[in-house]
Amino acid sequence: MALNTMKEGHDGSGLGLVLKDLGGEFEKFKGLPIFSGIASSEGMRDLDNYMYAQGFEEVHMWQPNIDESAPEPETGRRDHYFAKVYQYPQLFRDRSQATQEELLLKTRLALRELGEEEESIFAFSFYPDIVTLKEVGDPLDLGHFFNLDDGSLQAKVILAQGRQNTNYDIYLYACHPFFLQGYCTMTNGENTAFVPIMEFLTSRGFPGYMGYNSDSEVFAHILHYTQRQLGYPLTYYKDVITPLSEKEIDSRKDGEALRLIRRSLRPLCIDGPNCVIGFTPDGSVFMVQDAKKLRPGIVGGVPGKYALMSEECGLDEAIPDRDRTSDFSPMKYDMAIISPGAGEMIRWNQLRGRSFPNVPKIIK
Repeated sequence: MALNTMKEGHDGSGLGLVLKDLGGEFEKFKGLPIFSGIASSEGMRDLDNYMYAQGFEEVHMWQPNIDESAPEPETGRRDHYFAKVYQYPQLFRDRSQATQEELLLKTRLALRELGEEEESIFAFSFYPDIVTLKEVGDPLDLGHFFNLDDGSLQAKVILAQGRQNTNYDIYLYACHPFFLQGYCTMTNGENTAFVPIMEFLTSRGFPGYMGYNSDSEVFAHILHYTQRQLGYPLTYYKDVITPLSEKEIDSRKDGEALRLIRRSLRPLCIDGPNCVIGFTPDGSVFMVQDAKKLRPGIVGGVPGKYALMSEECGLDEAIPDRDRTSDFSPMKYDMAIISPGAGEMIRWNQLRGRSFPNVPKIIK
């Protein structure tokens, strides 16, 4: 409904959902990986055969309760929309998280390759406590089609975008949000620095840096690379994609580190306009802007429930009973971070650090 309220700001060509910290029928499977995708009947047989051969044991499957009276997706109804919960193969059940994540990534990429030519399998995500759903069409129509208000899907962290790809052919792998090993982003804008960023990432030798059917997918991969691979704190994501000038760096206590980052990760600098919303494995949710051209973006809410939107009308739809004077629109140097569990909104600025605004309150 919030996406529909903001319809003038999107083209109604698609719906992408990534859900984290799941409730409902998925709540009892917190530690087990969930494969989310779409398949033809033949593709489902190939998927089941592959997973059986790899030693995965299916323990639960969710499928949407399709509303037969709702408009179908623009590219036609597909045979199977699903999220399957698996038990790890016996040899991997007691292995480290990193080893299990490597297995899940390898499996997802293999299934993507298996079904890509005939579009018999779309492999969106394979990770614990994550469900992904994507389709082509108007978001509100797809919401009715999938019966999203029936309560079968519940989550505390929800990323949703209401448009397909802008600069390439419409294709489900180009539909935001983009997810990789616990990291997820979606973007409003155009990434004109796409090619050098893609070339840098693909040169890292990490198999998950692939696909790139959308110029926005690199934002999720930059987040993954800077946090998971390099171990940087979340605020450094802003410093990587929109680095400060040499003069501005002088005002930071960590200036020496920033100079090294600015030089060594220069290819990851973005050139907007871009507004990026994302989440990290610990449940933090954030919004950042590019440094020059800025797309609309606003954050607001109350402790326990926050929303990050491209337009204020979407925020009004999602959380009408809030203190609007505490709403925040991140600008050139800003990063808005919602702490895990939606406890508070943190305003972080590249020049001044964290600020402490008034705590928002519920308006009755």
